[in-house]
Amino acid sequence: MKVLKYEYKSFEKMPTRVWKDATEASIHVARSIALAMRQKQQEGEEIVLGLATGSSPIKVYNELVRMHKEEGLSFQNVVTFNLDEYYPMQPAMEQSYVHFMREYLFDHIDIKPENINIPDGTVDMDTIDEYCAAYEKKIDSYGGLDIQLLGIGRTGHVGFNEPGAWANSVTRLIKLDGLTRRDAAKDFGLQENVPFWAITMGIESIMKAKQVYLMAWGQHKAPIINKAVEGPISDTLPATFLQKHPNIKIVLDTEAASNLTRVETPWLVGMCNWSPDLECKAVVWLSKKTGKPILKLTDADYNECGLSDLIVEHSSAYQLNIEIFNRLQHTITGWPGGKPNADDTHRPERAKPDKKRVLLFSPHPDDDVISMGGTFLRLVEQGHEVHVAYQTSGNIAVHDYDAMRFMEFIEEFGGTYELTGEDLNKEFKKAKKFLNNKQQGQTDIPIVRKIKGLIRRGEARAGARFCGLPDKQIHFLDMPFYETGRVRKKALGKEDISIVTELMKELKPHQIYAAGDLADPHGTHRVCLDAIFEAFRQLKTEKWHKDCWLWLYRGAWHEWDIHEIEMAVPLSPEELMKKRKAIYMHQSQKDSAPFPGSDNREFWQRAEDRNKETAATYNKLGLAEYEAMEAFVRWKEI
Repeated sequence: MKVLKYEYKSFEKMPTRVWKDATEASIHVARSIALAMRQKQQEGEEIVLGLATGSSPIKVYNELVRMHKEEGLSFQNVVTFNLDEYYPMQPAMEQSYVHFMREYLFDHIDIKPENINIPDGTVDMDTIDEYCAAYEKKIDSYGGLDIQLLGIGRTGHVGFNEPGAWANSVTRLIKLDGLTRRDAAKDFGLQENVPFWAITMGIESIMKAKQVYLMAWGQHKAPIINKAVEGPISDTLPATFLQKHPNIKIVLDTEAASNLTRVETPWLVGMCNWSPDLECKAVVWLSKKTGKPILKLTDADYNECGLSDLIVEHSSAYQLNIEIFNRLQHTITGWPGGKPNADDTHRPERAKPDKKRVLLFSPHPDDDVISMGGTFLRLVEQGHEVHVAYQTSGNIAVHDYDAMRFMEFIEEFGGTYELTGEDLNKEFKKAKKFLNNKQQGQTDIPIVRKIKGLIRRGEARAGARFCGLPDKQIHFLDMPFYETGRVRKKALGKEDISIVTELMKELKPHQIYAAGDLADPHGTHRVCLDAIFEAFRQLKTEKWHKDCWLWLYRGAWHEWDIHEIEMAVPLSPEELMKKRKAIYMHQSQKDSAPFPGSDNREFWQRAEDRNKETAATYNKLGLAEYEAMEAFVRWKEI
């Protein structure tokens, strides 16, 4: 019998491993480092680690600290060199990498202080070249780095080696790219507070390391990871130089890997195990590639675009086209809570009960109307009992119908602090004095954070009321993990989960909506979603739980791909305008939000553009034309 041999293409130019989530991946990296440390300890030798900062290595450091405290992992033989530091930068400042490393690693382990090396952001400009040369020489004096940890910036930078960095670069002073400074603004309050310069180890410095781990987490890193791993080597994308490293490992979570060819278009890599979801993904891709509606795709289209084996699975392209067209058609509904007295066989939501109790979770006080404001309005108008729960306090400022919000602000502020008259005035003076003298990057004092939180709370009430909710159905959870006064938050805790769990137990909802927008660069959406997932699991023995469906929305940062969508709610031009007005209630986030991420559009503009784009894509695939659409995916625990 002849054995068929299938040839698999490899688009990846570096060894790449994808993990379910960042936690699992980080534990793997941490344990690899710990193993190398222990091997060196057995041999009586030092190990030299190159360390990175930013969000990527935090969970690695957390695991190393845990291993030190619980498993006796010693750092006595460890010498460390950090990749970079802002310039100028005082080490005591919260934004300094000295502060970062102490907070997440050095203050919790037994490393010798003299073995810690971090670029000095206070070096005089006149002597910085000599300082950088000495830093490089010191690394070499230890025989180079045994292990180097790396993250990757959205410009493709590693360390602070920005586009244009040369392959033989060593430790030096460099000017930061504008996109890098925008990404750093969340740590400095405003972009204008971010230093223009940094000291960084060079490409050659990194390439001399014996082992390199490059880590990336989240959807927002997917595009640059695709270019770094699969693209050509170029100084316009410095991470591509790592393709020449003999012992490089790329470590990703599923979101960061989503643009790799083997994930995005696996049929171009080799034979596929075709599932209904993968078939839908392939047909949508083919429709977009050819510019044809789904029902006009031919056998020749499939064959010419590498999908001939998919046709083998079906009697004809025509039959497959109809199946996928019907699948997408069935996702469209104007009844997100289910249509009463209707056959729900092919509808995304159940017809019964006719009137559902709905719990809409919003990580920040505006994600509800930004991401699903049209669906929110539709659910209320169709008579469902809708509750909205704002999971965190937010922290910015401004708007509501002036008189009402002002009255509520004074009432809640005074009631919270049990202050009246002179005492209340004293607290306001304290807040004003702080703000008038606030230093760059300084954390707000509690009274200022309370004021800002109440402003966001007023705006959230306004938006929910505009959507038709009575006050008794508006809930403010103020989850503790968020209340640090800083961009970096605490880890999700039992109290956070308990708050979410208790609200679910109280309401016993038929539907829950939650933010699945994991491209949120600040991480709050992910933590809030993890709390909901954990609460959902803990409550699975409750009688009402088996009849509760959890829907995930996106929209603030990116949208679901068409093949992923399980419920698409069309919006008319009038409904889209009402959604915009609901977003307008969040005046502190309008015009120029303090932390807009990489997208400079206002949130209402982002939301409208994404909703219109989703509708346009459905139309191009051959389905009905709508003004806009909001999209949802149902979460089903594996």
